[in-house]
Amino acid sequence: MEEEKKDSCETKETEAETKEDIKEEQSDTAAAEETEKEESAAGKEESGEKKDEKEEKSGKEPKKGLFGKNKDSEKEKLKEENAELKDKLLRQMAEFDNFRKRNDKEKDAMFEAGAKSVIEKILPVVDNFERGFSSVESEDEDDPFTKGMRMVFKELTGELEKLDVKPIEAVGKEFDPELHNAVMHVEDENLGENIVAEELQKGYTYRGSVVRHSMVKVAN
Repeated sequence: MEEEKKDSCETKETEAETKEDIKEEQSDTAAAEETEKEESAAGKEESGEKKDEKEEKSGKEPKKGLFGKNKDSEKEKLKEENAELKDKLLRQMAEFDNFRKRNDKEKDAMFEAGAKSVIEKILPVVDNFERGFSSVESEDEDDPFTKGMRMVFKELTGELEKLDVKPIEAVGKEFDPELHNAVMHVEDENLGENIVAEELQKGYTYRGSVVRHSMVKVAN
């Protein structure tokens, strides 16, 4: 019995020693790992410091992190969008200016066409006044009716002049197909060839554009 107790005590002591050895080994392993981590961290920090020193010596800026890259990329994108919007705005302004000019030209053309149409209707009235005055005898010039008609005619032709309606010169001028309409040819030794000998109906222009051609006789 005593021997069994003795063996049991020895076994317990051995187990206790074994446990203490295991704990010491684990402690030593943990200490070694901690030391290794500290050395690794120190090495990385030293490596980073050396890298920054190299970049400073070479004149290069340290590389930006992910946030910096995204910020620069966003700035570039905003610049591009701003340039595109500015280009679109300039194009639209140019298109609007062209539209305005085109619209003004169309309005002027429509107004001129309308004015010519009205003037063409007034010209026969002017012709009738002139034909009536050509038949008035000299002794009737002082007649109040004749004087009144001449005043009305003068006012009418004055308003036409204000509108830039002008008679076309014909008699004694060289025939111009752009201004004159030759309806007859006459032999006249006193006139040169292709000279207007007589005006049968007066022509008019509006703003330099022919409203009605002069109807004329041309010398051969």
